[in-house]
Amino acid sequence: MNIKTALVTGSTSGIGHATALKLAQDGARVVVSGRDARRGGEVVEQIRAGGGTAHFIAADLSDAQSAAELAARATEFAESAGGSLDILVNNAAIGAGGPTAGTEESTFDAVLSTNLKAPFFLVASLAPAMAARGSGAIVNVSTLAAARALPGLAVYGASKAALDLLTKSWAAEFGPAGVRVNSVSPGPTRTPGSEAGLGEGLRQLAEQAPLGFVADPEDIAAVIAFLVSDEARFVTGTVLDVDGGRTVV
Repeated sequence: MNIKTALVTGSTSGIGHATALKLAQDGARVVVSGRDARRGGEVVEQIRAGGGTAHFIAADLSDAQSAAELAARATEFAESAGGSLDILVNNAAIGAGGPTAGTEESTFDAVLSTNLKAPFFLVASLAPAMAARGSGAIVNVSTLAAARALPGLAVYGASKAALDLLTKSWAAEFGPAGVRVNSVSPGPTRTPGSEAGLGEGLRQLAEQAPLGFVADPEDIAAVIAFLVSDEARFVTGTVLDVDGGRTVV
């Protein structure tokens, strides 16, 4: 049986953590990545305790070099296990918010570097090898704020809107070689970052959608797992809203 290897960035908490666990449960080797080695080790141990295979690689994804280094080390791990890097989930992000006039240049640069530059150079490093093998799946984690203007999220929303455009561009570029690229666009989801940043506003935002409740990270992870699976072999270039119906009202 061909065991796939998946790299999930930002997988030490929230949606990334849930995605790493889900992909491991589905039988993939998982490269867990993030800035905190302690939390990363805990995720790896959690996966191993469930009978899965995982490896942690620390990466801050602050520039192109860190993205290229992560790609190289993840590929090395996959090959050492007798496989290849088959799945990339670009989840790591900085969700900085605030008024435009109060945004520091350093904050602007950090958001764009992590949310846009890092995914770009991870794909640049990994997709060509996927294309050469004739298969691969990439999922970019976007946000409701990329499609609906939310006050105070201008830079964050813009970075993710650009990522959604890259999703379509990459689907066109790498699709003929068998590589699928999609985005998942979550609505209000209960993660440490969203709860710290929005507080009670998280529930209020969720109540504006037809389903009316805040998602758990596992709700988003299930959709990501579908998109990287062979069951989604005819799906590419799409931005899939997982937002309780918020975008229809």
